[in-house]
Amino acid sequence: MGFAHLPAVMIGDPADHVPAGPVPSSRGGTRLLDLVKVQARLREPDGCPWDREQTHRTLARHLLEETHELLEAIDADDDAAVRDELGDLLLQVTFHAQIAADEGRWDIDDVAEGLIRKLIHRHPHVFGDVDVAGSDEVLVNWEKLKAEEDGGRKGVDEAIPASLPALARAAKVQRRAAGWGFEWRSVPGAIGALREELDELEEATSPEEAEEEVGDVLFATVAVARKLGVDPESALRRTIAGFAARYERFVVLAAERGVDVGTAPEDELRALFREAR
Repeated sequence: MGFAHLPAVMIGDPADHVPAGPVPSSRGGTRLLDLVKVQARLREPDGCPWDREQTHRTLARHLLEETHELLEAIDADDDAAVRDELGDLLLQVTFHAQIAADEGRWDIDDVAEGLIRKLIHRHPHVFGDVDVAGSDEVLVNWEKLKAEEDGGRKGVDEAIPASLPALARAAKVQRRAAGWGFEWRSVPGAIGALREELDELEEATSPEEAEEEVGDVLFATVAVARKLGVDPESALRRTIAGFAARYERFVVLAAERGVDVGTAPEDELRALFREAR
């Protein structure tokens, strides 16, 4: 399906497309509204001094911390922690919105309205008459519609935060390119490209060439992950955690058997590390 065939499905008030009926939440969303009230109260003249002193900039580090704490909870499959950390992250949203509201710029309703407009416009297969073959096509259409909102296609890495972790940045660049038709069409194709990059890495003859080829290998690995439906950042975090736990078991085994890790043959270390699974 080409970009030109994606219809503009949202006409007029986005509320026209909001599903009718009660809010599908245990308390009808009332506690979310209460949160907005509590946040506003904390920022009042006789509220909390610390809350009143905060700005978008002073809260930035808290947003980053809360995001990473949520990621840790997700990686640990800790359902209760995910719920709690989502609350902390939600606090950041309401806090920033209240700061803007206090300054007369915009408020939480404006944030929600913008999000509703975005979601409806970028889901024409739900709110319009566009047909999609699966989630891959949804993501491709998302990038096309996003470009439409921004006034046309931009550079493939334009406006992607430089602070984004490299693997996540690579995945976003590739997803944006896929929105314009450039991506490996199959898993075997992506894996074949990865093998080619590994071959080139083996042939590198200088640190500079090696650095370039390692980058190519990592980028190609991200492409394979995307075709497999795997988030490379999450996958690597899990692998690091798994390695750390396994390494600690390996150290215990080595100590129990009197193996000097610094001088033992590589084959012996590999065998011991395999045993530490």
